[in-house]
Amino acid sequence: MKDYHINLFYSDEDEGWIADIPDLDCCSAFGNSPEEALHEVLTAKKLWIESCLAEGRPVPEPHFRPVIYQVAS
Repeated sequence: MKDYHINLFYSDEDEGWIADIPDLDCCSAFGNSPEEALHEVLTAKKLWIESCLAEGRPVPEPHFRPVIYQVAS
């Protein structure tokens, strides 16, 4: 199964690392290191999906691909 793309970047404004999953609306996390942000967003992804299922909403399939991967293939 294809997994969700995760954006990971440093935010000067927030003075920390941000990780987000574009396919899951508002699913993002903060960390003081890239590893911490990644760990937190993986936890958020699990809870996001569990909440969708509990509410009977469909879980979107992963489809986001950054442009760099679209050009390279």
